[in-house]
Amino acid sequence: MLFLLALLLVLSLILGPQLWIRWVMRKHDTPVASMPGTGGELAQHLIDRFEIHGVTVEPTPQGDHYDPANRAVRLSDEVFHGRSVTAVAVAAHEVGHAIQYHRQEAITRLRQRYLPLATTIQRLAVTLLFAIPLVVAIFRVPHAALLTAVIGVAAMLVAVLIQLVILPLEWDASFNKAMPILIKGNYLPPEQHDAARQVLKAAALTYVAAALMDMLRLGRWLAILKGSIR
Repeated sequence: MLFLLALLLVLSLILGPQLWIRWVMRKHDTPVASMPGTGGELAQHLIDRFEIHGVTVEPTPQGDHYDPANRAVRLSDEVFHGRSVTAVAVAAHEVGHAIQYHRQEAITRLRQRYLPLATTIQRLAVTLLFAIPLVVAIFRVPHAALLTAVIGVAAMLVAVLIQLVILPLEWDASFNKAMPILIKGNYLPPEQHDAARQVLKAAALTYVAAALMDMLRLGRWLAILKGSIR
């Protein structure tokens, strides 16, 4: 019984944030007839308003994000063409990142320093976990497989922690950039401010939730390890 409760707790900690983010985004994704423009149009307007020269606004199938290397605010079709609170808030969040980099704010160094490291560690973790059956086949030593698994799991945990380190960058884009812009610019009426705050909170937590979801891969690879050791 205790094991089952512990398992449910772990799953809720891993799945909960991602499910909550999806729920919030869908909840506020209903088109608003009075919305003066789409998410893409708002993003372009804000780029022009803040004179962020050289930054483009583009639709993408890869999810909403700001690409500092190519200086592009990239928005999903739902956000780029949407006229909902979700579309407007997410677009403002991504422009918030563009503002951070345009102003060369110190907080952007978090992403520049740690995001490539997180990506490298996650790839290393996956590679090590893939290598478990090969390690067992070559060395025929169960402990070698166990060591590989431990290293892979540790690397994945480190990647999650790095995403937590980067969280202040996302929080700043949502609540020091996007929310004040939406309120002071009267881009949303007061009755929609709470909904926008929920969406912006979800946007700030997206990368952390995605990193936690990667932890679910561990169950699959640990099952493979168990089969390899037998």
